[in-house]
Amino acid sequence: MRTIRRDGEHELDIRKSRFLCALARVTDEDAARAFIAERRRLHWNATHNCTAYVLGGDGRVQRSSDDGEPSGTAGVPMLEVLRHRGITDTVAVVTRYFGGIKLGAGGLIRAYGNAVAAAVDEVGLLERRSLPVVTVLADYQWAGRLESDLRDSRHRVLDVRYEADVQVDVALDGLAPAEFGAWVAELTGGRAVCEEQDDMTVEVEIAP
Repeated sequence: MRTIRRDGEHELDIRKSRFLCALARVTDEDAARAFIAERRRLHWNATHNCTAYVLGGDGRVQRSSDDGEPSGTAGVPMLEVLRHRGITDTVAVVTRYFGGIKLGAGGLIRAYGNAVAAAVDEVGLLERRSLPVVTVLADYQWAGRLESDLRDSRHRVLDVRYEADVQVDVALDGLAPAEFGAWVAELTGGRAVCEEQDDMTVEVEIAP
């Protein structure tokens, strides 16, 4: 599943109406409702504050509201953008300030959907992946070079601890622990040891 890279806002002007979409990362319905309430308080004088959110690793919690727009013309198209892009743990609020020109049902569906899509493009996405984690243990004399080489690699350095030896936790990207261990052994002339840990879910930025 995916989630947004950061909270953010994006505004579209469509036939003199302002559509301001705010996105936030949330972990439960209480947080989603609190964000919605805050946006409605902030834009109390707007014509509509329509909402949609998806929660859970499998996206099972899905809610939307048209907030007075014709049924199915606001919340549902907003929700559909989140579902279509596989986004979870995210809430969207589209605030509309009416500009005097009616858009019709089709125009509203496009406007609300486009407002969310444009905001998602603006803030970016992260993909959640389950990656194997390995702890690399090495003597201090190898610490600087080892850490530098690991950070320059495609793998993700999660933590570095300086204890009796240097311990570097690494999430592996595209390599099995045994292959990674062989690479580290070659890199350090066999002077580093790899210990396999439990898999970890990490967030990886998706290129636009």
